[in-house]
Amino acid sequence: MTLTQLEIFSLVAELQGFTSAAHRLGISQSAVSHAIKALEQELGIDLFRRHQSQVELSDIGQQLLLRARAMLGLANTLQQEAADARGMKRGTLRIGSFGPTSSNRLLPPILERFRLAYPGIEVHIDEGPDRQVLQWLDERRIDVGFVVLEQERFDTFALFEDQLVALLPADHPLASHPAIGLEALCDDPFILTEAGSSELVTRLFHSARLSPKVRFRCAQLLSTLEAVCRGDGVSLVAQASLPQVADTRYVQRPLAPAVARTIGLAVLDRRQASPATLAFVQLAQSVHNRSS
Repeated sequence: MTLTQLEIFSLVAELQGFTSAAHRLGISQSAVSHAIKALEQELGIDLFRRHQSQVELSDIGQQLLLRARAMLGLANTLQQEAADARGMKRGTLRIGSFGPTSSNRLLPPILERFRLAYPGIEVHIDEGPDRQVLQWLDERRIDVGFVVLEQERFDTFALFEDQLVALLPADHPLASHPAIGLEALCDDPFILTEAGSSELVTRLFHSARLSPKVRFRCAQLLSTLEAVCRGDGVSLVAQASLPQVADTRYVQRPLAPAVARTIGLAVLDRRQASPATLAFVQLAQSVHNRSS
């Protein structure tokens, strides 16, 4: 069993295909098939169920995938520690990000400084909903992820705090109010953005024993903004996720009482984090502290 075989196994599982994995790795499909077959023969089990165009993990394959990713993570940490002794001239860093707040506002200045300080570190960024970033951390598909705090099962580092704001069409009767109570948002059709802070919004209404009239579930914030601008309903989003350029078709109002949201970085275990991961966290905190 080799690390290369485990890497191929992990990628085939992620992409659900031998051809896709081969393209990602820049090798032939036959090389991927040979690596998986050799690994299955050595272990004496079938790791995948084969279909016409896709493959899916067998039950034991799902169990072993977590072990394989743990081994790959430790191997990467070992390589990073060796690279750290050489001035961190080589290595890989995998970052998980979600939505406009982290991808557009927090990540770019951190990434700019990181690339200047460590040009030899190859950075990979995957974007998805915040709950998916947490899943990627659990599965060791990423080294560090932007998350909404608190997250007790991870080691976390706070970076930034903003607040939830109500989004209303510009001509809405509540648009003239300086702040909006949560209960007032239950009178109109409600637009829920599935990405970003949707779980926080859902918990907020549930804790207040309120039931918004959810009529729209939007995958992207831009869809939510357009629906609000059309007058289809009202919404509740994180202020930092909104575009910097104001749109006169909608207004944002703070909640009364205010509801804060803290964004930070999370790692599975800081004691096993690679030097590149820890360097990224340190730079992120430096950028945040400087801008606060």
